[in-house]
Amino acid sequence: MIRTELCELLGIEYPVIQGGMAWIADAELAAAVSNGGGLGIIAAGNAPGEYVREQVRKAKTLTDKPFGVNIMLLSPFADEVAKVAAEEQVAVVTTGAGNPSKYMKLWLEAGIKVIPVVPSVAMAKLVTRLGAAAVIAEGGESGGHIGELTTMVLVPLICDATHLPVIAAGGIADGRGVAAAMMLGACGVQMGTRFLSAEECSIHPVYKEKIVKAKDLCTMVTGKRLGHPVRSLRTSFARNYFKEEYGGASDEALDALATGSLRAAVVDGDTENGCFLSGQVAALVKQVEPAAAIVRAVMEEAEPILKGATKWVK
Repeated sequence: MIRTELCELLGIEYPVIQGGMAWIADAELAAAVSNGGGLGIIAAGNAPGEYVREQVRKAKTLTDKPFGVNIMLLSPFADEVAKVAAEEQVAVVTTGAGNPSKYMKLWLEAGIKVIPVVPSVAMAKLVTRLGAAAVIAEGGESGGHIGELTTMVLVPLICDATHLPVIAAGGIADGRGVAAAMMLGACGVQMGTRFLSAEECSIHPVYKEKIVKAKDLCTMVTGKRLGHPVRSLRTSFARNYFKEEYGGASDEALDALATGSLRAAVVDGDTENGCFLSGQVAALVKQVEPAAAIVRAVMEEAEPILKGATKWVK
C-alpha cells in the first residue's frame, strides 16, 4: 500500500485528490471520492457563496471523511466564497486561476489547510512564504484553465523550489501517471478528467460518453489571446471559438460566445454550443465506474510499477 506524507497531512487513505471542476465537482462527487479514501473537492466555480455553503453542508451529511473546496480566484464571488469556506471550517481549500494572498490569513486562522494550484516557481515560492500546507503543480495537459509548462517539467521545478509537499496534476489517469509523478518528486496526485467517468459525477451522459470515447488528439486550447487559455474537447463550439478568436472578434464578442457554454455541456450535453472541458488524458479513460474504484485502481496499478523500478538499476 502506498502512503505518503500527504496522507498524514490530510487524514486520507490514498494520496489522491479530485480536481475542482466548475459545474461538475459537487457534494455527491466530493463525498464519493472522500469515502473512497481520497480527498474530494467541491468546486465553487463562478457560483455564489450560499451555493457553496449548501454543497459543503450536504457533503457533511454524505461523508465523515475530510473534503475540500476549490475557489476560482477570478470569480466575482471569490470574496464571499472565501468567507463561507472559513465559516464552514472545511478541511482544505484549493485555489486556482489567481493569487490567493488576500485570503490566506482568513483561512489559516480558521484552521484550514490551503493548497494552491501553482503554474510557476514564483507562485510556489510566494504561497510557501504565506503558509500554504502543500501545492498543486498543474501542467498544461490538464483540462480547464491551464498554464504554459507541462507536468513533466513543472513538477520537479516546483519540488526544487519549495519544502512543501507537492501534488502533481495534469495528464494523470492511471497507475503509470501516479508512479511517474512520484518519480518526479511529488507525494500525491490530483485527477480531474479521470473522475468525469465516475458514476457519482453528475455531468450529462453525452459528456461522459465523449470522455470514454476520446482519442489521443481529442483536445484543443482556446483563449490564449485573452490571456486565459482553456483546454477542452475538440467540438464544434471549440473550433468555432478558435476561429473567432483569431479571426478578429472583439474580446467582448468572445466573452459573449463563451457565456453559458460550460453549463450547456455539463447540464444539457449540447454538442454544438457546449464547452466540454477535458485534459489530454481523456484518451486513457475507458469506462464508467464508482469514484472509490477509480481511487483504488490508480493506486493498485502504481504499486507494482514503483516496486519494479529497480529493474533499471544495475
